Amino acid sequence: MNTIIFLIMRRMRIPLLVLLSVYGMAIIGMTLIPGVDDQGNFWRMSFFHAYYFASYMGTTIGFGEIPYAFSDAQRMWVTISLYMTVIAWFYAIGTLLSLVQDDALKQAIVENNFTRMINNIHEPFYLICGYGDSGRALVSALEERWMRSVVIEQTQEHINILIMENYPVYVPKLCADASKPVNLVKGGLKNPHCACVVAITDNNLVNLHIAITAKLINPDIKVIGRVDSYEVAANMDSFGTDYILNPFEIFASKLHTALHSPSLLLLRECLTGYKKTSTCEALTPPESGLWILCGYGRFGKALYERFRGEHNIRWVVIEAEPEKTGYPRVECVKGWGTEADTLHQAHIEEAVGIIAGTNNDVNNLSIVMTARALNPKLFVVIRQNREDNQIIFEAAKPDLIMQASYLIANHIRVLLTTPLLIDFMRLAKKRGNEWTRKLVNRLKRVLKDTNPSVWEMKIDLETCPALWNARSQGNSIYVQCVQTDPKDRHQNLECIALLLIRQNEIILVPDDSEALEQGDQLLWCGKEIAMTWMEWTLRDSSVLKYVSTGEILNTSYVWGWLSKKFNKGTVKNSPDNHNKSLQV
Repeated sequence: MNTIIFLIMRRMRIPLLVLLSVYGMAIIGMTLIPGVDDQGNFWRMSFFHAYYFASYMGTTIGFGEIPYAFSDAQRMWVTISLYMTVIAWFYAIGTLLSLVQDDALKQAIVENNFTRMINNIHEPFYLICGYGDSGRALVSALEERWMRSVVIEQTQEHINILIMENYPVYVPKLCADASKPVNLVKGGLKNPHCACVVAITDNNLVNLHIAITAKLINPDIKVIGRVDSYEVAANMDSFGTDYILNPFEIFASKLHTALHSPSLLLLRECLTGYKKTSTCEALTPPESGLWILCGYGRFGKALYERFRGEHNIRWVVIEAEPEKTGYPRVECVKGWGTEADTLHQAHIEEAVGIIAGTNNDVNNLSIVMTARALNPKLFVVIRQNREDNQIIFEAAKPDLIMQASYLIANHIRVLLTTPLLIDFMRLAKKRGNEWTRKLVNRLKRVLKDTNPSVWEMKIDLETCPALWNARSQGNSIYVQCVQTDPKDRHQNLECIALLLIRQNEIILVPDDSEALEQGDQLLWCGKEIAMTWMEWTLRDSSVLKYVSTGEILNTSYVWGWLSKKFNKGTVKNSPDNHNKSLQV
């Protein structure tokens, strides 16, 4: 607000001085020039009358000459004053219109409104720095769960896209450089309700600066940073960044899982929203053989490092500029991979899979189409760099698509909304492919054609008051009770308990007979409507009583009074009538 006032006063200083000077001269002249009253006597206008006359004369309203008709000298001075004030007003109004269009003032007003809006937030929110493809996907995912987010983005074009979005929860946004600490503070870095700072711009150094600033100003806040450089990642880690995400390493791990545990990858994609449970099928990639890697940049190096110890996989790298990227320790062919000759040199006829991993979408598509023409049995992995090319990449029908923005956004969404899912996937990996396949089939039977929803539940007094009070009274509550349909206790909600954490004890896919304790954390997967009905059970003691024992409690005061009166009336009747009333 001080900046806005300063800008206005600095630009309007001269126009205001001109107006004051012109009006001062007009008023003083009217008090000095004598006039003649209706009796022929000389008179001089008082200061108040001169001020009053100059006020409506300067605005050309024209109420007339007061208190008597003016003399010729007075009328001459009024004429001069009239032109002076009109010119002064034109100058002042022109300067004011120019000020309204000033970019500095507009930006100051936007920043002031943004800061005031952030200060009025009294619920947890996430400060997202960068609204590119990753930021857009992340904000959309948070909005689906009615979670509030705040966006700082340097490009006005991206801010305009955000303005056009019809999100259910309003997203405060600021077009500014998030690497500047003052902008992070404006975005709510010091706000006690700020739950996390997410740095997902397309610049590693900017993300590093954001992470460092956040940890220095607010050491207790959770910080998530996106990097694709090992040097920047090491620097970010030295400042205590909670999560450092490299999209290339994440996809390399995903491809490794696809080759060795396809059912685990299928389970992960179903639970994280990549695929529908009813239609998804496990991939069947080749576990051994020759793979061709086109592009040995950051993405290619991450894949090579992840599979370097695999003895049953042989690699051939195609790179157009190996002098810049470096030569791998495997056979390397110089070229783009879009030409048939280059692919022949890389032994395309013997290959079982190909990875088109350059930073050019057109080249990647060309590589895939040329390679398929030479070897139709290839397992195809393709890198998508731009989100707006999604349609043509889907038309190419590759086996796996690496889209860094969506990969990062989905990973952060899981970290922010269901962190227990990461623990579940780590434990599920140890159970093996057969166990995972059976769990996927069970999810298919429960969910049918519905997309899965994953949610967490912690048994505490705030979120589960009914269950908490039942345990405080010594009543036993089991997983089956929570999973029972509150509308009909003989039916189960369409959901599955995936994980139960109790102090130092971790139970994977707990049985229905598992007793629940205060402080337990559970991870559920099921239909979204099941989460709503389950919340009703956890909060309403009468509903919990019904699903656990079958007893229906009369919680209404009016109904309880009517029931007592009805029962008293039936006692006076005959036993037959009493039995009849009970049957009714």
